[in-house]
Amino acid sequence: MTPERPRDYCPRCGVAYEPLQEYCLECGARLPTNRGVVGVLASGWQRRFAWYPGDWIWPVALFFVLTVAATAAVVAANSTHSSAAGPATATTQVPLGPGATHATVPVATTSTLPNAPQPTITTGPLPTAPGEPTTKLGGPKPNPNALTTWPSGETGYTTVLESLPVTAGRANALARARKAKRNGIKDVGILVSSQYSSLHPGYFVVFAGVFRTQADASASLPSAHAKGFPDAYQTRVTP
Repeated sequence: MTPERPRDYCPRCGVAYEPLQEYCLECGARLPTNRGVVGVLASGWQRRFAWYPGDWIWPVALFFVLTVAATAAVVAANSTHSSAAGPATATTQVPLGPGATHATVPVATTSTLPNAPQPTITTGPLPTAPGEPTTKLGGPKPNPNALTTWPSGETGYTTVLESLPVTAGRANALARARKAKRNGIKDVGILVSSQYSSLHPGYFVVFAGVFRTQADASASLPSAHAKGFPDAYQTRVTP
């Protein structure tokens, strides 16, 4: 399995959600997405490029632009001052004969103007992305109550712990998924069967794990049977 990128989680039910998603697909709560200037810039970037470095890029870019503008202004001001001042001149007496001064000859002298001070750029670590909680190692904090989501558009295998009718309600499926997590089963999540062609429609499917091969999914069955789900079985999930 390829490692998943850090995810955000619904503050009400703990289910992971995608960037810029407005409402939780599990409980319907409105999600705390970033709708300010940074959010608009991030959306525009992601519509044009597959890779997005994070919201921290915008304050860094603003700092860089301001630094370049300040440097250009200082250089332009220094150039204007130097051309306006021109060379300084001084008049001295130059004797033209023995013992007497008959005339004065202006002698041009030049003075050197001081160089403009160079702008100081402070170096240091890049700023943390706005609003992103970090651990001591700098990574996002995991949510122990979060459920696993099936990778969008991907086909794979999983262990089906239980299938509950949609008429029984989502809350019932969430309760069974929480029980599986408390029993020590890893990567537990919920699928709406009607959204997948390989599953029978009309059910909330409580699953455990996202596997690339059928053999990997079958290997997880003994653990599910031993941890309170004796009817668990492995199946293929196709969008």
